[in-house]
Amino acid sequence: MDMLGMHARAATGWVDDSGSSMDDMSGMGHGATSDSSSMSGISTMMSVFQTQRATPLYSTSWTPTSTGTYAATCIFLIVLALVFRGLLAAKAWQESRWLDAELNRRYVVVSGKAPLSETLSRDSLAKKNMVLSENGVEENVMVVKKRTTTHARPWRLSVDPLRAGLDTVIAAVGYLLMLAVMTMNVGYFLSVLGGTFLGSLLVGRYIASVEH
Repeated sequence: MDMLGMHARAATGWVDDSGSSMDDMSGMGHGATSDSSSMSGISTMMSVFQTQRATPLYSTSWTPTSTGTYAATCIFLIVLALVFRGLLAAKAWQESRWLDAELNRRYVVVSGKAPLSETLSRDSLAKKNMVLSENGVEENVMVVKKRTTTHARPWRLSVDPLRAGLDTVIAAVGYLLMLAVMTMNVGYFLSVLGGTFLGSLLVGRYIASVEH
């Protein structure tokens, strides 16, 4: 009877005291193996370049289905990279304007200060200096030259909100380009590089040495 019982258990699938069979355990093992293999396949796909034309961009609804739509998507990325470089150039140009408006004031009237000619006449060390005036008219002013400053400039309502908005737009466009590159699509990647090259070729001279 013991031998017959053992054969019967082997034929029907041995069940232990917890009620789980060997078939269930093997099924669980196969499921775990398939899950791990699928996860490793996904990680491998995300870490290598691919040339699939039907690569979604930003959403599943934006998936090129033909050569024309794929080419249009690449052109969009080129233009987006051009816009990004243009925004960087615009920010550098605007920052230069703000700095000039703040530090390069030509004439600042000083109340209660003696004229320059009177100061030079009393100063024996200033006899070698030369005073220039326009049409012989002397103004009670002092020239303030532009100089490099390292301290923080004061907060201005006419400047700082515009700067914050411009920085936000630059960051948004930059993250969109980063997401396009993260698809690991060769066409998308080359389009971003091409747009960056063209943008630097057109407006790179306006961009400050330290970019955003």
